[in-house]
Amino acid sequence: MNKTVSLALQYIVFLGLGLFLIWWSIHNLSEDDMHRLTDALGGADYILILPAMIMLLLSHYSRALRWRILMQPLGFEPSKRNTFFAVMLGYFFNLLVPRMGEVMKCTMLAKYEHTPVDKLIGTMVAERALDVICLALVIGLSLLLQMDMVTTFLSGADVSSEGQSGNWWRLLGLVVLALAGAWILRMLMTRYRHLNIVRRIRSIASGIWQGLTSVRHIEKSRLPVFILHTIFIWTMYLLSIRMGFYAMSAVAGLGMSAALTILSVGSLAMIITQGGIGAYQIVVQRSLVLYGIPEVGGLAFGWLLWAFQTGLVLVVGLMCLILLPVMNKKRKP
Repeated sequence: MNKTVSLALQYIVFLGLGLFLIWWSIHNLSEDDMHRLTDALGGADYILILPAMIMLLLSHYSRALRWRILMQPLGFEPSKRNTFFAVMLGYFFNLLVPRMGEVMKCTMLAKYEHTPVDKLIGTMVAERALDVICLALVIGLSLLLQMDMVTTFLSGADVSSEGQSGNWWRLLGLVVLALAGAWILRMLMTRYRHLNIVRRIRSIASGIWQGLTSVRHIEKSRLPVFILHTIFIWTMYLLSIRMGFYAMSAVAGLGMSAALTILSVGSLAMIITQGGIGAYQIVVQRSLVLYGIPEVGGLAFGWLLWAFQTGLVLVVGLMCLILLPVMNKKRKP
């Protein structure tokens, strides 16, 4: 299939799914609910969104510095400014065309820093592999710290104090099941490795493994800095959501546990549709129901979070698109 046609189909499918989810999330709302939704968004304290946006911006800058550390073993050390511009352009193009941002940020940086695109894509694979691991840890931590709520949600009933004491045994059972499932999956992958779908899965897993193992090439003196950047990035993600609670009265009383849950499910929602449109709002709404937040209030907060995250990428990304060639006039592409 022609690449242009393939990209166009991806764009239509992801955007169409997002628009459908938006319609699905609001089509059952009554007129009063719609008024409450608009009132909640109109009554939000948008001044308090600014610190959250600054936190996200700092996380993006930290990601750029971490990416430079991955490039150094390859003999490349691009400027911090151009690396940051490239990172923001990656987010920007991902909003326009699904999965395009990773390639574009490598292409744009290579254009002005004279670095091979293929080697930059290798560092990008390492970054994405690390993000997968970090997200898994965040989800695991969220489940571990809120095991009572998870059990209540799965059972659909309140958990007694006696039942709560058995949550750790349930967790142990889940771990055993997960390990058994991993062993069965590995056995099936080995037996049916000749199938195309199995080859594809093995290829993806191999890419993630190669990306993770490439971290070992980082200088020992730089490894602690690399780890600190990784912790800082995800901490800023978490704190930006926590700060966002203060901007809307319906969720102002929520704490770090709720922020951790939203970070977990919201990160997954960003993968489902283009820029998370539609999916992000719904998963935030459904998650906040567990904390006693009415559905309309949860939906409003989902829209607020999505809007300031997306708006930041669009504004700063567009600025970087303009500034990158302007501030590199003396460098020949």
